[in-house]
Amino acid sequence: MAVSLDYTNKTVVVIGGTSGINRGVAEEFARQGARVAVASRSQDKVDDTVASLQSLGAEAMGFVADVRNPDAIAAGLASVQQAYGDFDVLVSGAAGNFPATAKGMSTNAFKTVVDIDLLGTFHVMKGAYDYLKKPGASVINISAPQAFLPMMAQSHVCAAKAGVDMVTRTLAMEWGPEGIRINSVVPGPIDKTEGMERLAPTEELRRLTLESVPLKRMGETRDIANACLFLGSDLAAYVSGVILPVDGGWSQGGCGGMSHALMGFASV
Repeated sequence: MAVSLDYTNKTVVVIGGTSGINRGVAEEFARQGARVAVASRSQDKVDDTVASLQSLGAEAMGFVADVRNPDAIAAGLASVQQAYGDFDVLVSGAAGNFPATAKGMSTNAFKTVVDIDLLGTFHVMKGAYDYLKKPGASVINISAPQAFLPMMAQSHVCAAKAGVDMVTRTLAMEWGPEGIRINSVVPGPIDKTEGMERLAPTEELRRLTLESVPLKRMGETRDIANACLFLGSDLAAYVSGVILPVDGGWSQGGCGGMSHALMGFASV
């Protein structure tokens, strides 16, 4: 069954939208008619993604900023608002990850992931607030199963993403009276992404991961994009403060022993 949602004349901003899951999200919003702005730390990636979005027929722009730099994020978001007006949908997806045990990880390494995932999310939320449509804006944070499932060699990510989900739930309460909805999407194993290549770098780990998903398939970036399309639309007008796994049921079984697998690649 083919389903489409009309985002014509809607402004969508995807932070981290130049690679992996987030790029797939940006491209799907473009296919549905949205004006799309993307941001990342790489000018080359921004330029390539904007060209791809334009090839899909979308009006598109981008800016370069590190989510750890609140001034750069605020300036970039302001430039999008000046060009396209207030935001209908904001997707915050910048993330960092690598396998490492607590005793094998430096303080700086732990801090780096927290700064990107958690503090970066706060910078995006705070920087975008003035430009979110009130009422009507939908904010979507890209989370991870580590937010609610402890995993060995992932203490940094578990701490950071748990914080992201609590930011989602708290701001759903703080900003709800102004008509802003905020939700988190939790991707499962998504094929052909940098994240999956890091967490399952061998064919054996890919096989084990696939077998551990109840639906017996890897996800695609479009699966996450479709969840974002739903959450950004009027179909989800009464959905806020939700942590939504999009993982084929993977997290129900503890992510299939990924915790033990990561120990084999961790800095211990």
